[in-house]
Amino acid sequence: MPPATINDNTLWEPIFASLRTLLSADVFSMWFAEIRCLEADADRILLEVPSDFNAIWIENNYLDILSDKVAEHTGRRTAIELRVAANNRLELNTKASMPAESRTHQRTRAPRSSSEQAVALPRPAINPRNTFSSFIVGGNNQLAHAASIAVANEPGRAYNPLFVFGETGLGKTHLMHAVAHQMLQNKPEAKIAYVSTEKFTNEFIHAIRENKLVRFRQFYRNVDALLVDDIHFLSGKESTQEEFFHTFNELFESGKQIFLASDRPANEIERLENRLISRFQWGLVTDIQAPDFETRAAILRKKADGLGIVLEPEILHFLAERIARNVRMMEGALTRIGSYASLINRPVDISTVEGLLADLLHKEMMRQVTIETIQKKVADYFQIRVAEMVGRRRSAGIVFPRQVAMYISRTLTTLPLKDIGDSFGGRDHGTVIHACKQVENMMEQDPSTQRSVDYLTRQLRQPN
Repeated sequence: MPPATINDNTLWEPIFASLRTLLSADVFSMWFAEIRCLEADADRILLEVPSDFNAIWIENNYLDILSDKVAEHTGRRTAIELRVAANNRLELNTKASMPAESRTHQRTRAPRSSSEQAVALPRPAINPRNTFSSFIVGGNNQLAHAASIAVANEPGRAYNPLFVFGETGLGKTHLMHAVAHQMLQNKPEAKIAYVSTEKFTNEFIHAIRENKLVRFRQFYRNVDALLVDDIHFLSGKESTQEEFFHTFNELFESGKQIFLASDRPANEIERLENRLISRFQWGLVTDIQAPDFETRAAILRKKADGLGIVLEPEILHFLAERIARNVRMMEGALTRIGSYASLINRPVDISTVEGLLADLLHKEMMRQVTIETIQKKVADYFQIRVAEMVGRRRSAGIVFPRQVAMYISRTLTTLPLKDIGDSFGGRDHGTVIHACKQVENMMEQDPSTQRSVDYLTRQLRQPN
């Protein structure tokens, strides 16, 4: 018997009823109530949505849910296309609102005729303290710092794009602000846009909703430099990726500087289009690692001086030892200590500092989980040797614990996939991705696997 289709309302209505049950009344009313099924067969469903904004929002947030519900009622995975009602389409349709074969041809650039008024860019919102002179250089960030100076002094020539990745709080944003400061110092009339990926996405959605796409594109495609923070948040946002792709191309071809910051390498950003990954790697890719003890101590001294906080050397050394992976957390700790010292009007000692920073120190301790610790804990739990976990044997009794250890390593550390694979006997990043997906599937299907992984994760998160 062939799988069911949805050519009639007797099957389409249960799908919508299922969505109505799953989603809140407000969400269903806003995004799904006005959808109409235009065409349907065993391979394709064409849905009409009321606006481009609906199309993009559903595509970026609810398409997987919609696809799952269709599969539940039809017994198979079916391609879903979204088409905007003809009387509500903007001058430029979104990817979700047109047939696949015509998507590329319906994308056009924003007009550049002399009759159009250019959009004026305000000064970027950059922190006045985040300059090159206030940035502490160490072995962990030397290349990123040098590349940023080169980009600031020769935008569009030295390294384009510059892609810097690393954990949160290690100085990526500081370098971006420093580049903007230096560019404006060299050329005060420079048009610089510093923006987070979240802000870029929200402005794009707003431009679609308000029918201001041309203005949006004029703004971002007429800059001398585009600095985009947290670019990893493009993950899964297909329409925003499409827009950013064309913005990137236009700026690059015009010789304008692009500086991107991420918490991971471009090829490890999930659901990021290959053409964007390729472009992000065209210029220089460099990382920022956690600073060593000497660099941390220098950072703390510099920030304490900048904040006007006087601390004894032993307290600075204590902080440098205990807060190892987040420069932003160091600044927060100093601010808290300085505020307390000024309120009580007397010096603080290490025991007082420990009490003041108990939550930060606990959080930092939890973050210092190593792959070696994970391997030992998982090996003990499954009663195998660590040597077997990193070896080449592929028996079921070894492969599954190895996959669990890889999954937990990906969850509890911020190491790149390549480094995780290297720690498991030189396996490649594709093996790590496969292992994580296998464990995720097992956790969904088998409650005992879920309990085991949760137990191991809790144990590893406990302070030593």
